[in-house]
Amino acid sequence: MAIVQRLRQAAGRALGGLDGVRFFRAPGRVNLIGEHTDYNDGFVLPCALDMDFGAAIRPRDDGRVALHSVDMGGADEFPVAEPRDGAPPDWARYARGVVWALSEEGIPLGGFDAVLASDVPLGSGLSSSAAYEVAVATALCSIFDIALPKPKLALLCQKAENQFVGVNCGIMDQSISAMGRARHGLFLDCRDLSTEHVPLDTTAVKVVVCDTSKPRTLAGSKYNERRAECEHAASVAARRFPEVRALRDVTSDMLAEFASELSPVVLRRARHVVSEDERVLRARALLAAGELSGFGELMAESHGSLRDDYEVSCDELDAMVEIAQGVEGCLGARMTGAGFGGCTVNLVAADAVERFTQRIHEAYPPRANLSPRVWVCEAADGAGEVA
Repeated sequence: MAIVQRLRQAAGRALGGLDGVRFFRAPGRVNLIGEHTDYNDGFVLPCALDMDFGAAIRPRDDGRVALHSVDMGGADEFPVAEPRDGAPPDWARYARGVVWALSEEGIPLGGFDAVLASDVPLGSGLSSSAAYEVAVATALCSIFDIALPKPKLALLCQKAENQFVGVNCGIMDQSISAMGRARHGLFLDCRDLSTEHVPLDTTAVKVVVCDTSKPRTLAGSKYNERRAECEHAASVAARRFPEVRALRDVTSDMLAEFASELSPVVLRRARHVVSEDERVLRARALLAAGELSGFGELMAESHGSLRDDYEVSCDELDAMVEIAQGVEGCLGARMTGAGFGGCTVNLVAADAVERFTQRIHEAYPPRANLSPRVWVCEAADGAGEVA
C-alpha cells in the first residue's frame, strides 16, 4: 500500500529506524445513500474507500507520547496520562482525543511514538478525521493487547471527536472506517448500531467520487439549523404518535397525518428524512440482489430530495450531478455529505469510467468556474494492521 511506503520512509527518519515499529491503516469513506438521517436515529449505507490514514507506531517505556505528522510537518509530545496537557497543534488533537477516550473507558495505555500520514484528501468530505481516529485506536489496541470490539472502538473514536476535539459528528464515519469490508457497503442502523455488509461488486462497477472544489462554508451553521428543524418535527409527531422518539420512527403515511401541524419548511425537512430512510431500506435490498440500476435510481431520488426538500445542495453540486447523469454507463449520482459544496458519489460501470472522468473534467469547469477532482475507488476493508 502506498501509505505504508510513505510511512516507512518517514518513520525511519523520525524514529531513527524501524525497530519495533508496526504499521496500521484505516480508510476514508463515502456515503452511498442515507444523508442527514444519522442524527435522526435513521439508516445509512456507506462504503470504505481504498484511500487510507496510516500510523506507524511503537511503544515506549517512559509514559510519554511523541507524535510526528508527515503531512503537516510538525511534532507534538505529551504525557500519556495527561492528553489535555499543553497547547497541541490542531492536527494532534485527534490522536490526543483517542488517548483520552480510551483512558476515560478505563483502558490502560503506555507511552508510544507515532508517525502519521494520510492519503485521504483533506477537506474533501471523505472523513479523513474518522480514519485518523480509527487508525490510531486500532494501533493502540494492538500494541497494548486491548481486546475491543469494533463497534465499541468506533463509539470511543466518535466520543473523542465529539467531546475532545469538539466536532458533533454522528457514528457513521467511525463505524465504516472500523468495519468496512472489501466489495461491500455497510448498512448501519444509527439507533442500535446493528450492521449488515451488503455486496457491492466493484469489479463490475466503480465508486467514483467527484469533488466540486466548492468550500462547504455553510455546512456547519445549516447543519445545526436542520437538526433543530428535525427535532421539532419529531416532537410534533410524538404528540400524535407517542412511540416516536425521532424522525426515524415516522413513516410517510404518519407524516401525512400531522403535516398540517408543521410549517412548510419543517414539513419539507421531515419529508426528506422520512423518505430517505425508506430509500436506504429499499437500497439495501436492491444492492443485496445486485440490482445496481434500481440502486442508481434511488441515488437520483435522494439527490432531488436533498436539493428540494432539505435544501443542502448548491449550484455546483447540482451541475456535477447533472453532468454525471448524462454519461452513458453512470448508474447513479448524488451529492454526499453535509452539502453546500464538497463531493458527489457516482456508481459507474467499469468500462465507462474513462469517458465519465473525461466528461467531468471537460464539462464541469465551464459550468462552475472551478476545477474538479475525481477519484476512482474500490470498496475497501476497514481498519487493520499492514505487514
